[in-house]
Amino acid sequence: MMDRKTMLAAAVLAGATALGGCSSIRENRGYVADSLLSSSVQPGIDNQQSVEATLGRPTFTSQFGEPTWYYVSSVTGRAPFIRPRIKEHDVLAVRFDAAGNVVAAERSGIEQVAYLSPDGDETPTLGRERGFLEDLFGNIGSVGAPGVGGPAQ
Repeated sequence: MMDRKTMLAAAVLAGATALGGCSSIRENRGYVADSLLSSSVQPGIDNQQSVEATLGRPTFTSQFGEPTWYYVSSVTGRAPFIRPRIKEHDVLAVRFDAAGNVVAAERSGIEQVAYLSPDGDETPTLGRERGFLEDLFGNIGSVGAPGVGGPAQ
């Protein structure tokens, strides 16, 4: 029969294993931010080529207004089988003038994240509701009929 210390050690080991399975999973998403490189972008000194050489290609660029490059970085954490939650979020926006020189480099964080709550699991559409049987048997008789995509006769 096992002595008391062995049973206690086995129980502690089993508990530690169970808790290890519930630990948070950390994932980096988007641009992997390096604060030293990000802080080296200087307005009035750098241009688009030097920013690309220092930081790489941006996550996305502005489509309207003055040219702006965005470097978006997020760190999420989630428990197994649970949706990920944003733990850290960082956006570096580098604005350029018409000549391609850096005008400003601004940072924003998680305080700017907007959480959206969609309305339900279905997207409403216009048109008539079709049931399961209509979906299943709706094409009977229309395949090969003249004027419905078949060859004209």
